[in-house]
Amino acid sequence: MRLFMQIICALWIAQSLHAEDWPMWGRDETRNMVSTTAKDLPVTFDAGKKKSGSEEIDLTTTKGVKWVAKVGSQTYGNPSVAGGKVFVGTNNESPRDPKIKGDHGIVMCFDEKTGEYLWQLAVPKLGAGKVSDWEFIGICSSPAVEGNRAYLITNRGEVACLDVDGMKNGNDGPYKDEGKYMAGPGKEPLQVGDKDADIIWLYDMRDDLGVFPHNVSSCSPLIIDDTVFTATSNGMDWSHTNIPAPEAPSFISLDKKTGELLGEEASGVSKRILHCNWSSPAYGKVNGKDMIFWGGGDGWLYSFSTETEKDEDDFDVFKEYWRFDCNPPGYREKDGEPIRYATFNGPSECISTAIYYEGLVYMAIGQDPEHGDGIGAISCIDPSLEGTIPYEKAKWVNKTVARTVSTPSAADGLIYITEYAGKIHCLDAKTGETQWVYDSKARVWGSTLVADGKVYQGTEEGDLIVLQAGKEMKLLGKTHVGAPIYNSPIVANGVLYICSQTHLYAVGK
Repeated sequence: MRLFMQIICALWIAQSLHAEDWPMWGRDETRNMVSTTAKDLPVTFDAGKKKSGSEEIDLTTTKGVKWVAKVGSQTYGNPSVAGGKVFVGTNNESPRDPKIKGDHGIVMCFDEKTGEYLWQLAVPKLGAGKVSDWEFIGICSSPAVEGNRAYLITNRGEVACLDVDGMKNGNDGPYKDEGKYMAGPGKEPLQVGDKDADIIWLYDMRDDLGVFPHNVSSCSPLIIDDTVFTATSNGMDWSHTNIPAPEAPSFISLDKKTGELLGEEASGVSKRILHCNWSSPAYGKVNGKDMIFWGGGDGWLYSFSTETEKDEDDFDVFKEYWRFDCNPPGYREKDGEPIRYATFNGPSECISTAIYYEGLVYMAIGQDPEHGDGIGAISCIDPSLEGTIPYEKAKWVNKTVARTVSTPSAADGLIYITEYAGKIHCLDAKTGETQWVYDSKARVWGSTLVADGKVYQGTEEGDLIVLQAGKEMKLLGKTHVGAPIYNSPIVANGVLYICSQTHLYAVGK
């Protein structure tokens, strides 16, 4: 009995230690970037100065910073924190390993307490250039960490399952070709060491599904029970008029233990792609039903079952519960004529992630930031509806929010979302009515974090803006970090993480 109680206490302590982890994009399966437990978070900090002749930050010149880690030169993969480790996707322009030369997609793993570099995943480029694997972009996927496994999408269009301890504890799992993989096709395998990633399994969506990634492969996987859900990044070719793989699925599921394909969408999203499928899935239970919420590259929001059923061609496909066109009337056509995509008044796809909050789903539309500004919208949907939901059946649609690639966050009955043009909107979650708007006067790629009564937002100008959460708009602080922030702030175990293009900051006492 004493031994049993000791085991229970140990498990409770272990769970408590990591109760405030941030193990995936959006914190949990609702994708709502809110912390209800974080306290005493800073409104400003000093990002410090670089050591002479180095890219390393001199910690003695910082204030309020626990540690700083040098990443690449471009960092779009949002940090995940779990089990005492921090994971972030970047590029290889600040090489950690001399044997990895030139442009690669990189996922770095650091010690949560000290920032010590532990290991990295190095992924060779496809060699397709901007069409499918944009140069120097790196890995854009935010790893989803569960137990001793991390799941992510590589720049080669693969779903990868990694051992969170890297090679330090041996080469686990069925995959044994890490040296060959790091070297790239047709090259001599590299020597594998303790600082290299341990790949458990790989699923190549290009080879196995025939998908054609556009620009980058970007989705952050969702783990529900024993299943991995992800978008495929299937998209247009270089001409932006042709869809090379209209029959390939835009959304799939895999067995998390083996990487075996379990299911795919049969909603025909790929035939209607406007640009690409980059959005990440969310999850919620609605009237006893397990539902996946996912924004398609056609501008529609979909709800799928988590289980599959056989279609007439014997494929395992998701049941579609409902769909909603996130482009309001007048965005797709005018006077019976279609409006051309990538124009200011034209339709947009879903790049941001849907969130599930207090029984409702929220989704915003936008386009590749290279397309510039344009009209947008954020919609609120009742997920208990069925079929093709008409525009009039939406709980509300706010069209004052212009194009965005940012994901909304919701807390205390309010929605916070930032448009690409830099305006941070606070809306009533039930009515969609605007409460206030703060103009950051800078481009914004990342999303809002709500924690400790504050709203955090990074900008392309390299500023971390902190606003007061609530119906009264108030600027609390602003910190410049010296490089653009394309990531979203996160908080884990009382520490605020800010990742610029070049450095990852752990901010806290």
